[in-house]
Amino acid sequence: MTRGTTASRPWIATLLAASLCAVGFAAPVIAPVPQAHADTYSDLVNAQNSHQQSVQREAELREQLAGVSSDLANKIVELDDLTNNQIPVAAKAVQEANAAAASAKAEAESAAQRLKAAQKDKENLEAEIKKTGEDYDDAHAAVAQVARESMHGSDTSDVMSVMTGATDTKEFIRQMQSRDALSRNEANAASEAADGLSISMNRGERLKAIETRITKYKSDADEKSSAAQSAAADAQAKRDSLDAQRVKGEQIRADLESRKSELNTAAAQQAAETVMLQSQIDANNRKYQAEQAAEAERVRQQQAQGTTAPPANTNTGTSTGGSNAATPSQPSQPTRPVTPVTPTQPTQPTQPSGGSSGGQGTSNGDYGNAYAAGQCTWWAYERRRQMGIGTPSYLGNGGDWAANAPRYGLRVDNVPQVGAALSFLPGQEGASSPWGHVAVVESVGANSVTISESNVAGLYTITYRTLYNPGRFRYVH
Repeated sequence: MTRGTTASRPWIATLLAASLCAVGFAAPVIAPVPQAHADTYSDLVNAQNSHQQSVQREAELREQLAGVSSDLANKIVELDDLTNNQIPVAAKAVQEANAAAASAKAEAESAAQRLKAAQKDKENLEAEIKKTGEDYDDAHAAVAQVARESMHGSDTSDVMSVMTGATDTKEFIRQMQSRDALSRNEANAASEAADGLSISMNRGERLKAIETRITKYKSDADEKSSAAQSAAADAQAKRDSLDAQRVKGEQIRADLESRKSELNTAAAQQAAETVMLQSQIDANNRKYQAEQAAEAERVRQQQAQGTTAPPANTNTGTSTGGSNAATPSQPSQPTRPVTPVTPTQPTQPTQPSGGSSGGQGTSNGDYGNAYAAGQCTWWAYERRRQMGIGTPSYLGNGGDWAANAPRYGLRVDNVPQVGAALSFLPGQEGASSPWGHVAVVESVGANSVTISESNVAGLYTITYRTLYNPGRFRYVH
């Protein structure tokens, strides 16, 4: 009998475990440990450095604006501060607020799901109570079922003797109920959660325990829902503040455009052009982000509907090792703000054709922006398109534009012009080797040009700089 006892007890334990797990309940809530946050020494140093740089920047700008009326100079300084200080800080605050709102929303949804699960448990248990009453004990019923199933086997008497020493089914059930009560007491001493929702309770007791859980879950869900609403409101307020700052910047920029004639020195003119250009680049970046977000949402909706229509904004080509060249292919990320057509081979031009914007550009070979997404070539095509200037889709790497452009009827010389593509030789002004670089002329000074360019600070990041002695560069018109 000893051998039989050793082999059979795990069998009965497994059956009991299975029966006790048949009715499921929501797991107890484990509150997250609050995270402490504090400004570090490096945070404070960075803030101080940023402030010092801002003060120094303003001093240099005002020096360039010497002789300009105080009202106009103050507007230029204000636009510079908005673009370089206030808007970036506000944008970062919006990102952090959006992340906090998303986290609070996720917590609120989890709390609501726990509440819903507990309410479902209550609903199911109430249905069972209607059938057999609230005093019905599921654990006792499970043990009885084990006994009944054992009676149908040929080793019934051995099972009874091995497990309980009982000589009949009635005695077996009684002893198993006593063992279950002992196990229940031990479990209650070890775990409050087990005590709260133990299946060994009768149904009336378990219903009360579930109702207590529901009260707790509801309070938790209400609290997290309120926190989520507060976080969402905070994020919206920060977005509104950022939008207001950007609108203000656009208004100042428009005012400055109308007052350029009041800038009576070359230094003041260049300073104002630089500030306005940077503000315009910020506006362009926002436009691209909005277009990308809209396209991503459109693709998401298509995927949800099971459609496979081509994206409205596509982009071809990939970048490897810094190359800006591109070949027509299906884009892997259909969220770029361009709309190219992708022929199998670019058509070679036969006749030079005129373009727009003062004779610049050409429609020859222009199949849309087929350059590598976010690269300097991509931006040069896109920026010229904004200016109404056509650009061939396959001029190659940035350093190759000046050599390839004449085949499409484009003029190439050393005379800077707004909208011209400045094609850098490899290594020139920091251009990469062996691909070179390309930028777009935004303004022309007495002995300088201000350019906009992409991928100097990262893909899709548009930056600007001023270069002197502009006659040493090659310009594609």
